Amino acid sequence: MIETPHLVDQYCHGVLRTELGLGTFEAQLTRSAGPPAAGTTFFDTQTGFAVRRWCPPLLGLEPHATPARYLARRRELGAAETARRLLRGSGVAAYLVDTGPAGDLTGPKELALAGDAEVFETVRLELLAEQVADTSGTVGAFLSNLAEAVHHAAAGAAAFTCATAFTCTDAPAFEPDPPGPGAVRGAAGRWLARRPRGGAVRDPVLLAHLLWSAVASGLPLQLHTGAVDSAPLTGFVRATAGLGTRLVLLGGYPDQRRAAQLAAAFPHVYADTGAALGQTGARAAAVLAELLELAPFGKVLFSSGGRRLPELHAVGALVFREALGRVLGGWVAEGAWSWRDAERVAAMVAAGNARRLYRLDPP
Repeated sequence: MIETPHLVDQYCHGVLRTELGLGTFEAQLTRSAGPPAAGTTFFDTQTGFAVRRWCPPLLGLEPHATPARYLARRRELGAAETARRLLRGSGVAAYLVDTGPAGDLTGPKELALAGDAEVFETVRLELLAEQVADTSGTVGAFLSNLAEAVHHAAAGAAAFTCATAFTCTDAPAFEPDPPGPGAVRGAAGRWLARRPRGGAVRDPVLLAHLLWSAVASGLPLQLHTGAVDSAPLTGFVRATAGLGTRLVLLGGYPDQRRAAQLAAAFPHVYADTGAALGQTGARAAAVLAELLELAPFGKVLFSSGGRRLPELHAVGALVFREALGRVLGGWVAEGAWSWRDAERVAAMVAAGNARRLYRLDPP
C-alpha cells in the first residue's frame, strides 16, 4: 500500500451549516440544472455511490448504507458534528478555501476548526470586483479602488482564482493579452451602468483586466477551465510565460489530458486533480492515471473541489488516496516503478507540490 502524508486540499469551498433533507442533500451531490428525473435519484451516480462507500464509516455506519439510513444518522449527529467527523476523517491537514460566492457556507476559520487543519484563503477575482463596485461611485474610483483591493488581498491570500474567464459563453471573445487603459475604462463603464447589485462579471475585457492584475501581484492564479474553446486559455498561458506567476488549471475533466499537456509544455502551469475523482468514483484511478501520463509529477496537485456538502470534501480526499494507491501500486507491481519512487511521488502530489507552490511552510 502506498503511504501518503496528510493532504493539502488546494481548492475547495466551505460547507453548509444547515440540516438537509433528502431532496436538498441530493441537489448538492451533482451539478445539475434541476432535480433528478422522475423515478430516479442522484444517489445512483458515481458520486452517490462514493458517498455511500466512504462516508458511512466516518459516521459510525457500515459502508454502503442506504441513503435513508445515512441521512437519518446525519440528522442524529447534526450538521456541525457530521461536518467535524467527515472533515477530520479525510486526512486533510490544510485547506485552500475559495470564499466566494459563499452563501450559507462556513468561512475559512470555521472550516479549519471543524477539520482540525490549517487554512489559507483563495480570493475570487470576480467577487472582489463586485465588492469594489458596491462602494465605488464612478468608473475612475472603481478602477483605482480595484487596484488597491487586489494589492491588499495579495498581502494575505495564498492565491487568486477566476471561475468565469474560461468557462462562460463569452470566453471565445477573451483576448489573452492585457487590454489597454481605454478598453478597460470602457468595459468597466458598461458593466457598472447595467449592473444590478450583485451582478456577475462576464465582460471579457474586464475579466482580462482582473487576470492581469492578479498576474502582476505574483501570487499563484487558479483558473477554472471547462468545455469551451481552449484557444483563449492556451493564449493566456503563452502570454504569461516567463512573468513569474504560476497558473493552476482547475476542473479540467473530461479534458484532463489537455491540462496535463499544458503543465508539461509550460514551466509555470500546474494541473489539479479536482472534483473529477469524487465525481468518477470507482473510475477515479483511470482518470488520475491519464493526468499522470503526461504531466510532470511535480506539477500535479490534489484538491477535493468540495463545496457545500462535507461529504464531497471527504470523498474527494479518500477516493484520491485509493486511486493514487491503485495507480502507483500497480506500476510498482508491474516492475515499472520502485516503491521508493512511488511513495516519493505520492507525497509530492498529495501535499508537497502544493506546499511548495503556495509557500505554505514558514521560511
